[in-house]
Amino acid sequence: MFKFIAATFGIVFLLLAGALIGGAWVWAALIYITLFAYGIDRLTPEALGNSDPEAEFPSSNALNVTLAFAHFIVLGTVLFALTQSMLPVSQKLALFLATALFVGQIGHPNAHELIHRPQRALRRLGRAVYMSILMGHHASAHPLVHHVHVGTAEDPVSAPKGRGFWRFFGRAWIGSYRKGYAAEAKRLKPGAQHPYLSYHLGAAATLLAGFAIGGAAGVVLIALLGLYAQLQIFLSDYVQHYGLRRKMLENGKPEPVGPQHSWNTPHRFSGAMMLNAPRHSDHHTHPARAYPALQLVAAQMPMLPYSLPMMAVIALIPPLWRRVMDPRVAEWENQT
Repeated sequence: MFKFIAATFGIVFLLLAGALIGGAWVWAALIYITLFAYGIDRLTPEALGNSDPEAEFPSSNALNVTLAFAHFIVLGTVLFALTQSMLPVSQKLALFLATALFVGQIGHPNAHELIHRPQRALRRLGRAVYMSILMGHHASAHPLVHHVHVGTAEDPVSAPKGRGFWRFFGRAWIGSYRKGYAAEAKRLKPGAQHPYLSYHLGAAATLLAGFAIGGAAGVVLIALLGLYAQLQIFLSDYVQHYGLRRKMLENGKPEPVGPQHSWNTPHRFSGAMMLNAPRHSDHHTHPARAYPALQLVAAQMPMLPYSLPMMAVIALIPPLWRRVMDPRVAEWENQT
């Protein structure tokens, strides 16, 4: 567990120091989650080893809970620094960017782990994190839509080959919201409250907290942080499922989800920082498996050429993305 603790809380410490002290700490936070992470991934050997898949790792839940509370502390502290402190504009911009990257690359993977846990309290905590970035509905759309329909046209966040990210983003956001709502309504018991109401109330409470901390500027900054975080969430889905489709069986249903339906990366530092989210194939085949035990079998799983954060940057430039990925999609299609 040490690698997960060190990689995630390194940026937590730097962000809090940057918000409270400013100066070099701000730039250290931004460098840590960008250039430093990329450099360590490139310079260290690929993390191809696997833990015991049957191990439970009880301390993993403790890290999830601690990170979730750290997420709220960081958001509040940074928002105060951005609206009330005397930091220079350049440092405030760097602090905003580093915080947004923290929310998208650590806060989101952590919340994602929490909403997959069997304990109700942990799932609620994960929903609260998503509500704090104005995307509570992801807690419904992800398990009820994405995990069920991944790799098919029924999944709004499984991008077909050839669709650029900017065409994908709006459709995926609206599609996941609508299908998540419908999935929850379908299983709603008579007289029960639709979960989307709590998601909307949570978003309103977040904006109200932003106003209490920083006035109108606080509301705007919370909205911008939420938008940036949501962009990263959809980038992650886009990158990890681009072009990989489940074959249709004779009965008209898609084949079972397998390791061939998600892209993976074996990079050591970003993998630890994102709680093994880049080991995405095993997560889809074993959604309840604790993140330290997620498996990586390169011969069976499609592999990306760069780390997940780097691939997300490439995805922002559709022509470059297609040049990098379309041949790999075609090659994997020929293998399966």
